[in-house]
Amino acid sequence: MSARRLAPLIALVLAWPAVAEATTVRVWHAYRADEEKALAILARRYEAQHPGVTIDLVALPYDAYAYKLESAIPLGNGPDLFIAAHETLGERAKAGLVTPLGDVTADEAAAFLPHTVEPLRYDGQLYGLPLGAKSLALFYRTDLLPRAPETTDELFTVKQKGVTPLAYETASAFYHAAWLHAYGGRLLDENRRPQLGRPESVRALEAVYALQKEKLIPEDATSTLAARLFNDGKAAAVMNGPWFAGEIDPGVPYRVAPLPRVSATGQPLAPLLTIEGVFLAARARAPKEALDFARALASTDGAIVRARTGRQVVATRAAWDDPEVQKGADLLAFRAQLDSVVPMPNGRELSLSWEPIQRALRRTLRGAAPAARALADADAEILARLRPPPPPGRSLPFALVLSAFALAGAVLLVVRAQKTDGGVAPALRRVAREARTARGAYAALAPAWIAMALLVFVPFAVGAGMSLYHHQDGHWTFVGWGNFLDILLCRDGDVWSPLSFWYTLVVTVAWTAINVLFHVAIGVTLALLLRDPYLRARGLYRVLLIIPWAVPSYITALTWRGMFHRQFGAINGILVWLGAEPVSWFAKFSTAFAANVATNVWLGFPFMMVVTLGALSRIPKELEEAAALDGATGWQRLRHVVLPLVLPAMLPAIVLGAVWTFNMFNVIFLVSGGEPDGATEILVSQAYRWAFTRGHQYGYAAAYAVLIFLLLALQSALTRRREEA
Repeated sequence: MSARRLAPLIALVLAWPAVAEATTVRVWHAYRADEEKALAILARRYEAQHPGVTIDLVALPYDAYAYKLESAIPLGNGPDLFIAAHETLGERAKAGLVTPLGDVTADEAAAFLPHTVEPLRYDGQLYGLPLGAKSLALFYRTDLLPRAPETTDELFTVKQKGVTPLAYETASAFYHAAWLHAYGGRLLDENRRPQLGRPESVRALEAVYALQKEKLIPEDATSTLAARLFNDGKAAAVMNGPWFAGEIDPGVPYRVAPLPRVSATGQPLAPLLTIEGVFLAARARAPKEALDFARALASTDGAIVRARTGRQVVATRAAWDDPEVQKGADLLAFRAQLDSVVPMPNGRELSLSWEPIQRALRRTLRGAAPAARALADADAEILARLRPPPPPGRSLPFALVLSAFALAGAVLLVVRAQKTDGGVAPALRRVAREARTARGAYAALAPAWIAMALLVFVPFAVGAGMSLYHHQDGHWTFVGWGNFLDILLCRDGDVWSPLSFWYTLVVTVAWTAINVLFHVAIGVTLALLLRDPYLRARGLYRVLLIIPWAVPSYITALTWRGMFHRQFGAINGILVWLGAEPVSWFAKFSTAFAANVATNVWLGFPFMMVVTLGALSRIPKELEEAAALDGATGWQRLRHVVLPLVLPAMLPAIVLGAVWTFNMFNVIFLVSGGEPDGATEILVSQAYRWAFTRGHQYGYAAAYAVLIFLLLALQSALTRRREEA
């Protein structure tokens, strides 16, 4: 072998000690675009300065970020460092997902902006270093507002036809908090208990409702709607965060300024402050190197890169003296907004409060309840969610019960084998013989059985086991039947409240029955029409009528949601054109339920139409011709010949459609969102709420899932018995 060929091998051998000693620091983040680019620059710079350290940056989807942290860190598969907002710090600290960093000196704390260090403490311990500060500010169009308004009266002087002075997500607690603080209210008191029913909070919500009635802010506004109005020149200003800059169309003339003072109180709109920090994960593989890299990110040099390249509102004070950073007008506006902010609490109490607060906002802004009553109900709901978990149970009785069932099953098998084969041994020999005879069939079915085991049986067994536990702050406590008793006995509220299992069950059954009825009626009717041989362009009609089934359901649901918007929806536009009053579709149960049904009927009738067409094609024409010769009318032929022959093929489709509709999560979640006040939730969407928006009560949600399975199993058994009869 030549020396030239040996050179790479020799170099690898000589470099092996350095490779073996290299340390990898894994960093998880949810950055995108410029923020991700700035982080990569700092990682490569750190590697150049520390040859023995490799920074492995892992970008994760924002929606799955929290779940992946919770599942990976306890198993030792998580990151060494992770970048996240501070509001869930309390839950992560109690779950043991983060490691305390030790306290910082007064000089070290002074290196950061006010309000940026304290939110990263929990129970007196510092868990992270602040990287950035995010809050709301005012984006305003310079062609509609020549200068930044200093008061709300000045902002609302915009009276141009078709232009809304201010747009923002009105039903969001995060956005409403700015008004709440300006009127002297608070989301939680010093003891982290809800205090929404106080007069200050009531006045703030009443003021926002008055602004909506006067058309100074849009109705049922979402962030998407606010962005569209701003880009189209139909909103003079938008209250939003730094992420909103990426949603503004090129060419739109705008600037950013701190939020104005509320003229009625003289106090500024004070939004919630979110601190983006870097945290040392528990069970980090390289904690020393990880902490050193965290300090580099939070240093002045690191902050300058993140401000220049990533356009972040950095928490490091000295970075704002950099000349390039000083040129960023938007950054300076968000920096100025930090003088009037309220740091977001970092305990689980806030995460349990979002949904009740937003429900109170929607109730008031839609005119369904006065502000005082809606906020008082929200306080009561939050306190109910903060109640202690079910008492711990004893696992021994459950183990004994399971053992008894297993023993009873074994005895039944032995008795059956004794009756049929004369004993257990002959029965086993018969089974082995049959297995050898049909080994080809078993081999063909093996992939399907393996897939069913991995995708159905194992997850169901795990979920059933979870239903016997209570989950809080990453810890699981065995509670036995506690979750089931809480659900069935409605310990979270009244039997007929929207949170009740029994109320939701009634809604779910009505939802399923009405939808399946319309699916079958419309599907069968259209199939009979398309069956007519004299109908022109039948093929074209079939293609067009299958389109609702072909389009992904979430796209259809979002489209229908937009059409039902009270102020800008196409349906209300048609009603106004016809001289009728616009309908607030999601303000009442009847109209919200009707909106959900209309969307799901549009999605579901093509399936029944296709099944019916297939069944009709198998009916011999001679039968109908014979009936016609006997004098039967068209209705009689349909009733006594066609439908009896179609029904056997339709029954499995009806059962399948009922199961699909029973669990139709997309439509409920995306169209009505459970509105009003959760009254249109069905069981599966209610289970989702308990798992992901009400404090991660996974055991409670698993109990819901088990009950849903039992209900569907009962429905299938009754249907099968009816078919056999």
